Amino acid sequence: MTWLEAIIISIVEGITEFLPISSTGHMILTQGILGMETNDFVKAFIVNIQFGAILSVVVLYWRHFIQSANFYLKLFVAFIPAAILGFLLSDFIDSMLENVYVVAVTMILGGIILLFVDKWFNKPIEDQTIGYPTAFKIGLFQCISMIPGVSRSAATIIGGMTQKLNRKTAAEFSFFLAVPTMFAASGYKLMSNYKAIDLENIEILIVGNIVAFIVAMIAIKSFITYLTRHGFKVFGYYRIIVGIAILALIAFGVDLTIG
Repeated sequence: MTWLEAIIISIVEGITEFLPISSTGHMILTQGILGMETNDFVKAFIVNIQFGAILSVVVLYWRHFIQSANFYLKLFVAFIPAAILGFLLSDFIDSMLENVYVVAVTMILGGIILLFVDKWFNKPIEDQTIGYPTAFKIGLFQCISMIPGVSRSAATIIGGMTQKLNRKTAAEFSFFLAVPTMFAASGYKLMSNYKAIDLENIEILIVGNIVAFIVAMIAIKSFITYLTRHGFKVFGYYRIIVGIAILALIAFGVDLTIG
């Protein structure tokens, strides 16, 4: 992996991790366009830079993370469904991850859903307090994102909106839930590839995390502002375009793999 490839991948991760456009789909597209070799370090790098993205949430919303234990209990309740299902279906999820067609199709289908979601759930309630039942239901929606290309952010935000949360509240809870979810998933995957990280490439990894951190902070703040004012439609069209682009690259014989 070159320095340029590392920076580009980190920028893509920072932008896409918290937007409803699927970071997995973009990683596939980026690696394919760059013609990157998928080796153990690339796999470890892509997993590890998610920690930089996670840290951006903690820094931006640090006040939420120093409040009562009730906040953490709600996150834990929301995290439980994905933790259990992820453990039970780990091998099946990995097998789907190897199928780029699954990612492309779910990108397109998810995009179509985002075109209409603002019309479906446009009557939020005044009380935007998130209780334990609501947190658990959002956690169930998060399980859908185990299908590659679905987007964890999109699934959890829509899950919140089905519980009559407004777009801003649903998006922020999605960010909070990303912290334990991504930390657990990334930590687990990193364990299998940690040997690829050594003194020769540690600098690239550190810079990658810093870039992902900075870009994710900008992406989150911009996304919240845009989403509150304009909704999901533009992200729906964008997902459809990216899904079609992945299928087009496959058709032209480009080798697309997931690191």
